[in-house]
Formats: sequence, C-alpha cells, structure tokens
Amino acid sequence: MEYVVAIDNGSQSTKVLIVDAEGRVHASARRALQPYDTSEHGRVVHPGDDVWESIAAACREALALFTGDPGEIVGVGLCTIRFCRALLDEDGRLVEPMMSWMDGRVSRPHEQDDRVASVTTSSGYITFRLTGERRDAAGNYQGVWPIDQETWRWSDDPHRFVETGIARELLFDLVDPGAELGRVTAEASALTGLAVGLPVFATSNDKAVEALGVGVREEDDLVLSLGTYIAAMTAGSEASAHDDGYWVNFGCEPDLYLYESGGIRRGMWTVSWWRDLLAGDGVLTDDELNKGAASVPPGSDGLVTLLDWLAPGDNPHRRGALLGFDGRQGRFHIYRSILEGIALTMRGHVDTMEESLGRRFERVTVSGGGSRSDLMMQILADVFDRPTVRAEVADAAGMGSAICAMVGAGVHDWSTAVSVMIAEDARFEPSPGEAAVYGELTRRYAGIRAFSDPLFRHLAGDSSVRAH
Repeated sequence: MEYVVAIDNGSQSTKVLIVDAEGRVHASARRALQPYDTSEHGRVVHPGDDVWESIAAACREALALFTGDPGEIVGVGLCTIRFCRALLDEDGRLVEPMMSWMDGRVSRPHEQDDRVASVTTSSGYITFRLTGERRDAAGNYQGVWPIDQETWRWSDDPHRFVETGIARELLFDLVDPGAELGRVTAEASALTGLAVGLPVFATSNDKAVEALGVGVREEDDLVLSLGTYIAAMTAGSEASAHDDGYWVNFGCEPDLYLYESGGIRRGMWTVSWWRDLLAGDGVLTDDELNKGAASVPPGSDGLVTLLDWLAPGDNPHRRGALLGFDGRQGRFHIYRSILEGIALTMRGHVDTMEESLGRRFERVTVSGGGSRSDLMMQILADVFDRPTVRAEVADAAGMGSAICAMVGAGVHDWSTAVSVMIAEDARFEPSPGEAAVYGELTRRYAGIRAFSDPLFRHLAGDSSVRAH
C-alpha cells in the first residue's frame, strides 16, 4: 500500500494527513497558528517562524500516530496559504515575519531591501525549508507577481518586473501541480520526522487545492469553501474572465483554471469569534451551539448579520454589523444569524457568477470546517434552494494535497485519483417551507448595503455623506 503525507497550511492552523491510495486517512495532526501580529496599521504577519514551526510539529505528530510502514510513504504534498509574501536572505531564512494575505503590502509592489535575496510565497519558503531548493508551485502566484497567466511561468515582458518591483533573480523557479519540488533534506528530516530523500510535490494555491479535494474539475461543479476566506469556485479552461462577475485563478491541475466568485473575508473567523466570545459565559461546544440555533426559526426573528468584519479593499469603510435587535433574540439567534449571513451573502455572489458564466449549478459541494455542521449544511441547502453535499474527508485541501502527491509519485493519474480517493459523506435537500422564507430574505438582503454603506461612510468621517 502506498501512502502520502499531505500538508494543508491554512490561515488559522496547519493540518497534516497521512493518506493511502484509496483516500483513507490513517493518521492526522493539527497545530493552531499564533494570532496574527497587527501591531502596526496595515501590517498582518505570522509571528516569528510560526508557519514553518507549525508544519514541522504537525508532521512529527502525524508520523508518530501512523501505524503503517513508513517505508511505504512515497511522497509529500505541500499546500500553503495563498497571497502571502516571504522575504528571504541569502541563506533562505526569513528577513522578517511572513506577510499574511491580509497584509496591505502584498497588494502593492515589493519595496527593495538590501537584506532580501529572494521574494517568494508561503509555499516557496516552506519548499526551501523542506528541500533546500529554490522552486515553487506556479499555481500559488496570483496578485502582484510578474507571472504570465497563460503559460504559468514568469512573464517575458520586462515591464511586469518593474511594475511588481521584483527582479527575476529574486524569484524561485516554477513547477506545475504534481511536479517534484525537491527532496527532504537531513536538516528538515530531523525537524519534521519525514524521511531523508522523500520527494515533495507541488500543489497550487489553497483554494484550488481545496476544490480538487472535493472533485471540482468540470464546469458544472461548484464548491463553496467555508474557510477564513469564504468563496465559491468552479473549473474552467480560460485564463481570463469575461466580466467582473468572477475572477480567474490558477487551478490544481496543469492548464486548468479556477473561476472564483466574490467572497467573505474573515468568514468562518466570525463564527469562531462568536463561539470564543461566549467562552467567558461558560464554554459552549459547537454541538451545543448548533442544537440551540436549530431551534431558532429561519430569519433569526429579524436579526441580520453583515459580515464585513474585515472590509473589502474596494469598500474600506465597511464594518461588520448585527441589525434588528428587539429583545427576542439571544446567543443562539446571533449564532444562526451569522450562519445565515454567510449563506445569504454567498448566494448573491454565486447568482452573479452564474449570470456571468451563463450556467446554473445544480448542487453545491461544501468544504472547510463549517461543512461539519449539519445546521450550516441545511441552511445552505435552503438558501441556495438546491442540494448541498459534504465530502467524507472534511479537510478538502488536505485531500487535494494528497491527490497531487499521488499523481506526482506515479500512483494515479488525475482522473483516477479523484474518482478513487474522494467519497460523499452526506447530502442535504432543501426544505420547501424554509427555502421559501429564505427566498424572500435573499431578495431583501441583496439590497441592504445600499442603506448600510452611507451609515458606515458617515461613521468613518466621510464628509461627502450627509447624516440624517
């Protein structure tokens, strides 16, 4: 039996799975990341060397729990958070803590620092720590990088390097999903427990890896990713979008692209925020929260949640809000309203994407930690008014990472890996009565920011908005 080690480094934690060729998980471990350092305005960084240390610790723990033959582990799949930026010195160590995707600097050209010998992504940095190679996954470059969207390689246009502030000599070489990045060094082996010489295989950006991990490879497939950043995604073959109803990212197979809807920043973070806030009044488990919220009627007795806890870049005045308190609502109403706010917001984004693409998705596959909640799955089925499906392995990015490693090691091709390694856990059908309630609420929710935006601009001190 062949096994792979699948690394899934997300915004809030690192998860490591040991998976066999049929998609069964034989061991797993998780390490929470430290809270972001936000001590300076616009600065959001991973403290110290937190990402690498969490990966090393989670690998050691998963391998310690693995009862199979370590000699049958044939590779490592590496998936890390997208849109991060790592500045490295000559020795490949961090010049400063890694910038999160929420850091304002990652959306601007790189500003040269004499200490910086390489500019790379989170996956490029971890690849170097594991293998000593200056290679990276081509699919993890999106945003302010001089990459050619058609070729998945660095641009031939010298102006792109000037625009992004990154000289070619500062950049790692690029490889496609499933290609080898390098082999585990003795130094990395001592820290992670991975065998010396074990091949490490590229994946892509974490959203694309997640989509692959639930089997999204065709144009009629849709996945809703319930992570710190929530988005809906489907597959496509074109490197650019037709309009602004969606945007195009690299996929997790060579020459396959990911079409992505608008999203919610700090989406499931908001769920965690409310759960943790309640901890001061006696700890409630997720099961208790879901049970209590299930007794609340659809619409949360008029309570509405706006999920701009982290404002989008094009509307920096926006803030998160809970509207509609009238004395009937309690903690479970707030919890359900947050879940409903996620579902209603994403229904609007998916409607826009469907209109742009000229297609309708017949079902919604849901991934991420939020998919483990039956209540969340049912709310999504009712709001979208179509079936929602949960994969057997909740860590979709971990499974996508495992698939890439299996393909890289020559165990499967892409189609076989997806068909053999991914299984459905549960399906939720819309309830006619609840779907009708949410249909009306969806229409109302779609226009709510026409009223809230002037208020938030006023609160932010925008003199062009007149208070009434």
